[in-house]
Amino acid sequence: MSRFGRISTEAVAAARSFTRRRTAVFFTFFFPVILVVIFGALVRTQPTGGGLFAEPAGYYIPGYLAVVVLFTPLSRVGSEIARHRDGGRFEKLATTPLSRAEWLLAHTLVNVGIIGAASLLILGLVLAVTDATLIVSPALAALPVFVAVAVALFCGLGAVLGALADSQDGVIAASNTVALPLLFLSETFVTPSLLPEWFLPAVAASPLTYFARGTRAITFDGGAWAGDLLVLTALAAVFLAVGAYAVPRTE
Repeated sequence: MSRFGRISTEAVAAARSFTRRRTAVFFTFFFPVILVVIFGALVRTQPTGGGLFAEPAGYYIPGYLAVVVLFTPLSRVGSEIARHRDGGRFEKLATTPLSRAEWLLAHTLVNVGIIGAASLLILGLVLAVTDATLIVSPALAALPVFVAVAVALFCGLGAVLGALADSQDGVIAASNTVALPLLFLSETFVTPSLLPEWFLPAVAASPLTYFARGTRAITFDGGAWAGDLLVLTALAAVFLAVGAYAVPRTE
């Protein structure tokens, strides 16, 4: 079987596994919807207020997208590795031509498709239930690229967490421990002006920051975004390489 055949076969199996897990489908598509309804439609932004949600509604589009771009790949890839390890499936895979990098690439492609659809749903809902407006320009074509690259990056990180954690519960705990600080401290919902100056280098070190900056430039303020995409792509390549190395081969 060719490399393309191996990857596509594993990707089809991963996609079918996802659709059979109703809980996974619910949290991937509807948990972010709940957040949009609560914070976008009920709490609303207060541009003249100050503090949290003091920016125009469009400023927070990257934050809503980041919820699914960040949480879903971390938990899904990490949990998949834990399930494979618990079921002894890596030993079986070791007898096939499928490499660790191909396994991770197949699951990354599935996550890109799933999260791409969820991101489109979230973006449409934000525009429908909030006062957010979208800048219509050729740069919008780069928005799916940002989503795909960020998903790939966090799939790599999820693989690392899955390899390090000793159980599925451990994966969920580890992914939440990593994702929650990143979500709120990466120029998504909390503006840099609300953070102490000494903490700003940590914000710049977060991969999610470059996703937020780039997508905000495309959707909200019309700024430059190519540099952020370049940094995000380089980080994604590193995380995928490390994640592929971390995927267990045998136990």
